Amino acid sequence: MDFELIGKVWRFFFDAALVTAHVSALSICLGLVIAAVLVTASLSRPRYLCWPARAYVSIFRGTPALIQLFILYFGGPQIGIHLEPMAAGVIGLGMNIGAYMSESMRGAILAVDRGQIEAGRCLGLNNRQVQQKIILPQAARLMIRPLGVNSIALIKGSVIVSTISLVELTFTAHRFISSTYKPFELFALASVFYLFMISAVSFIVDRLDNYFALEE
Repeated sequence: MDFELIGKVWRFFFDAALVTAHVSALSICLGLVIAAVLVTASLSRPRYLCWPARAYVSIFRGTPALIQLFILYFGGPQIGIHLEPMAAGVIGLGMNIGAYMSESMRGAILAVDRGQIEAGRCLGLNNRQVQQKIILPQAARLMIRPLGVNSIALIKGSVIVSTISLVELTFTAHRFISSTYKPFELFALASVFYLFMISAVSFIVDRLDNYFALEE
């Protein structure tokens, strides 16, 4: 293990980790927005809203995220869409993870006992009030861990943005390996930064889960 090399390059990896964290955080936020829209549409009564949402989920879950990113970044200019690597990475990852998050949200909402909906209606609540006061508060806790798993998967999957020349952790590791020929040390260092980010997300998920458990 070449600790001298690690001491020389860790600052570059730290900067790259900030880029990875930035891309991941923005993608998660975009994914949550997309997921909320998809869930609202997929659970709505009108078919013209339901089917497009389900088609979106099927397409983005059924095709590789890397291909989706390539279509957006390399294929976009053919139809007038020119994106910088950062924007393409955030949008590509966000659109992909949004499909997975929507299924986590939908599953949590459907897991709430249907009898409580009827009870709410018997109390004179309309559909919107039933959703806001009964369904969503209970579904929120059920969503936490699945959404946490989705977020962790996105952080690990963010490695694909290196393929469009975004200087994140994996891109940085490859760049230094080409000049030092020390893949073990450099990939190990990148793994430490990934582990730190994933541990931080796991900590937040645990805290949120404990908070909602105390609220019940």
